[in-house]
Amino acid sequence: MTTDDDTLAEAAACGDRDAFAALLSRHYDRLFAFAFRLTGVRAEAEDLTQDICLALPKKLASFRGEARFTTWLYRVAVNAAHDRRRRAATHAKAADGWGDWEVSRRAADAATREAVNWLEQAMAALTPDLRETAVLVLGGELTQAEVAGVLGISEGTVAWRMSEVKKRLRAIAKEEVR
Repeated sequence: MTTDDDTLAEAAACGDRDAFAALLSRHYDRLFAFAFRLTGVRAEAEDLTQDICLALPKKLASFRGEARFTTWLYRVAVNAAHDRRRRAATHAKAADGWGDWEVSRRAADAATREAVNWLEQAMAALTPDLRETAVLVLGGELTQAEVAGVLGISEGTVAWRMSEVKKRLRAIAKEEVR
């Protein structure tokens, strides 16, 4: 005498391993075939079937016998397939977002490198006294009074040199636009 699916499902839900094994052996091939029809790819069908088999012990607690066991099992399979698709879409979206971020980061890095290269070339075109004044004011974060003390010149000369640096950098940039 063969035990029916409902009885096996009830026993498996209560922790009966033999009942669970009997359900799996009875329905595994059918479940795999259904998963294959859902996914169309053997490897994905195998993964989906394994996911369902792993989740089945917990899911059996929700089986109430209102429908045939196979109908309920197909519903579990469909839900599992939907979950896999959602996870795959989320991973793909996250990967796309990461790719967009990386592209943006690289573009920003390239723009920064380009700006630094331009500034290095422009600074090299300045006279030594203008360059050292600019480096102390901009790079050393010193006040004009402190720069004047370091260079042994007046604050007015520091201000004039910085004005001259700005004027020459603008002229270099304007010349490049042409």
